[in-house]
Amino acid sequence: MVILFALLVLAVLVTANWYLWRRLFRDTTRASGPVRRAGAVLIAGGWVLTIGAVVAERAGAPFWLQRVLAWPGFLWMALSIYLLLAVVAGEVVRPLLRRFLERRAGAERAVRQPEPEPEPVPAGTGPLPEPDPEPEPDPEPAAIPASLPSRRLFVSRVVAGTAAAAALGTVGYGTYGVLRGPRVKRVTVPLAKLPRAAHGYRIAVVSDIHLSPVLGRGFAQKVVDTINGTQPDLIAVVGDLVDGSVKDLGPAAAPLAQLRARHGAFFVTGNHEYFSGAEQWVEEVRRLGLRPLENARTELAHFDLAGVNDVAGQSEGQGPDFAKALGDRDTARACVLLAHQPVQIHDAVEHGVDLQLSGHTHGGQLWPGNFIASAANPTLAGLERYGDTQLYVSRGAGAWGPPTRVGAESDITVIELASKQA
Repeated sequence: MVILFALLVLAVLVTANWYLWRRLFRDTTRASGPVRRAGAVLIAGGWVLTIGAVVAERAGAPFWLQRVLAWPGFLWMALSIYLLLAVVAGEVVRPLLRRFLERRAGAERAVRQPEPEPEPVPAGTGPLPEPDPEPEPDPEPAAIPASLPSRRLFVSRVVAGTAAAAALGTVGYGTYGVLRGPRVKRVTVPLAKLPRAAHGYRIAVVSDIHLSPVLGRGFAQKVVDTINGTQPDLIAVVGDLVDGSVKDLGPAAAPLAQLRARHGAFFVTGNHEYFSGAEQWVEEVRRLGLRPLENARTELAHFDLAGVNDVAGQSEGQGPDFAKALGDRDTARACVLLAHQPVQIHDAVEHGVDLQLSGHTHGGQLWPGNFIASAANPTLAGLERYGDTQLYVSRGAGAWGPPTRVGAESDITVIELASKQA
């Protein structure tokens, strides 16, 4: 089954890229030549870089090689998605544009060749009119000069050029949005069990930073500065901090030591930590001053703060353990749970959690990926209620793969807890 699935994916990938090459290069040129060959090299080479970037990251290749492959490879991944979407949308425009050009050409011919008006003949004079001769066929339209493109070729070039410009603009703006750093969102969450003294308590929630060969130390510094600028009471880092080993990305994560909050910064693992050496990263964030919550709980002054490991840890015997984190707590106290994936909400409801803070979805990251992410998660982004438990899902601060977001702006959320007794 795995082999069949891999073959199906390969067939879809090859077909889609052949279609791209046809519309962008074959249909926009008169004959086989250097442009068509260059297009084939560009598309095939882009995917070689993309696959190379993914393999190099997963295989732990030398970090310099990961960086060389990551930028062009992952950007091509994003660009190819929007080239394909734009070219498919162009199929709707193509016949409309051709019809418009045909009508305009017909109108121009009619203006250039007006029919002569018959001369008036006085009534009752002159010979009887002779029957009209058989109409002569319209002369052939003038041949199009060899230097000018045919109508079909012109339409193909307009559609291809527009599709390329739209895809480049979309990916360019989406990449700029990630590199400039996440924006701050503020959300008020009322908790029935929260005492009046904790009204207005601020938790800065950041997820999915995804430090990598693309997003490095400079990006981490922007995230840290943004969080500190909100002056939170507590900081919650809810997983997917990195895509790589401590050896390669330890220097990139160093700015996390500057995080400042009145009650400290806490961390739980995400699925990508288990691709990157979770145990080593737990120790590294502890060294940087964050407190990992590995299926654990701490009792703060006005509520309990708990954290569970990500479900990906099950393959290493380090999966989530809700009973260990929550089993013996005082249920009269409010409880806030840090859990990377929204799907963990069902266990949180069973254990009487008041608020779960999660990430993982990226809000879809690249439209229309939001439809897939929405189908795989109970909540895509934002605040929703499940029984007596509320779930807040952040879109995340960074990006996985392409350093690009479209239709899912990155964020750091300041959760302001509200007491119903206030």
